[in-house]
Amino acid sequence: MKIDILTLFPKILEGFVSESIIGRAVRSGCVDLCVHNLRDWSKDPHKAVDDRPFGGGAGMILKPEPLCDAIDTLKTQGSKVIYLCPDGQRLTTSVVRRLAQESHLILVSGHYEGVDERFREHCVHEEISIGDYILTNGTLPAAVLMDTIIRYIPGVLGDEQSLEQDSFNHALLAFPQYTRPCNFQDWQVPEILFSGNHEEIAFWRLKQQLVRTLRRRADLIFNR
Repeated sequence: MKIDILTLFPKILEGFVSESIIGRAVRSGCVDLCVHNLRDWSKDPHKAVDDRPFGGGAGMILKPEPLCDAIDTLKTQGSKVIYLCPDGQRLTTSVVRRLAQESHLILVSGHYEGVDERFREHCVHEEISIGDYILTNGTLPAAVLMDTIIRYIPGVLGDEQSLEQDSFNHALLAFPQYTRPCNFQDWQVPEILFSGNHEEIAFWRLKQQLVRTLRRRADLIFNR
């Protein structure tokens, strides 16, 4: 998969794209990842990419020209343009799984009071929000989306089975996990995990998932 990220703050992503699982995915060739500065497409002598909104109002709006020029430069056959914004569709595991099947994603990070609506109408294929809150810009949401998608690219994770154990798969939260030591400050690991009976362990884990989901996120079950 190829992922291009368009942002005003590429330095925010420098460490993010070079460390841990994402860094290994890039180095191994599982993903072709490029971060671009939107100002590189500005025709303004001061590299400005924003202007005041028509009709008045506080804040500045990203202009359509540099955004559209950037997309025209980066897009390939079959590429999908995604704009990260508070009023987009909510990011879920099902959305991530679907996007992980794409061959080329262009992630657009908004800033200021948003972008010119004409860019959204004519150049964006999908709009995504990572939650009901406001950040100073869309670079971190783009990083979050990129991270969730890359995990589903074949070959990125050492153990593909771990994806099935993640929270939100099958509308359930993850089951509790334990490791050594068995006894820590008199806090014991459940005995079932030492039984060696894989069917009973699987049943116990499923029960724990159901209990945890009903207590913490019942909406995942009842709002399906």
